[in-house]
Amino acid sequence: MQVNKQMKIGLAVFLGISITYASSSYADGLSDMKSALLRLQGQTPIRAHVEAKTWNRSGSGKDTEEYNGVASVTVEDNQRGLSVLLGKDLLAKLEAEERAKEKDKKAKTPTLAALGDVNSTSLRPLVSAANSVSSMIEGKIFKAEKMDSYDGKPARMLSFEHSIDALSERDRKYVKSLSGSLDIWIAADGSPLASRNVQDVHGRAFLVVTFDAKSTDERVYNVIGDRLVIAKSESSNSSSGMGEKGESKTSKTLKILN
Repeated sequence: MQVNKQMKIGLAVFLGISITYASSSYADGLSDMKSALLRLQGQTPIRAHVEAKTWNRSGSGKDTEEYNGVASVTVEDNQRGLSVLLGKDLLAKLEAEERAKEKDKKAKTPTLAALGDVNSTSLRPLVSAANSVSSMIEGKIFKAEKMDSYDGKPARMLSFEHSIDALSERDRKYVKSLSGSLDIWIAADGSPLASRNVQDVHGRAFLVVTFDAKSTDERVYNVIGDRLVIAKSESSNSSSGMGEKGESKTSKTLKILN
């Protein structure tokens, strides 16, 4: 009996220690993520293939314009800086669209449009995503942390809320309401696994012109050496105002090359 009693006490103490340890190790996911972002600033040389697909529709009725575009490039980021290589096939498509545009101002140029999503400015966050995530949470209101799962594995989900106070004083003059949410799934070490950012804006300009805009941005992250990269991103935008409507979708995939 005495042995059983000691075993129960010992088990309770062990469980208590285990529970305390687990709680403390997962007590502050936001701090864990911020620490991870600091160590994933990206010094490991990287070479990758990036493909961007775009879809855009604007106008309504017979004035509706719609196009799809695809562009693929090779990107390298190392001690010398960031470089983007355009393949011969892509260059040939660009030249063909430019010639078509010279002959017909209304000619569609989907490849040229997609190229705007694989220039050095837009590619930088893909190959070095830590600063992008830091900027994404800046000005957001942290709401909660909970245990969840991502891709079939345990993960922590950090939830944020958008705030109109994060807008500049100039933008706040036109934006009447802003709502949205940001969810980020993180691994045990705090490194981001995925994120989903949704924003809904309603505003008015020049007293009589109202506008609405909604955007959704979803990302999947990977850790390559000491850098965080965006392996896949999908974004969609819709807006309406002054009798006009517009929609766009963009997807990007990044594949590491040896």
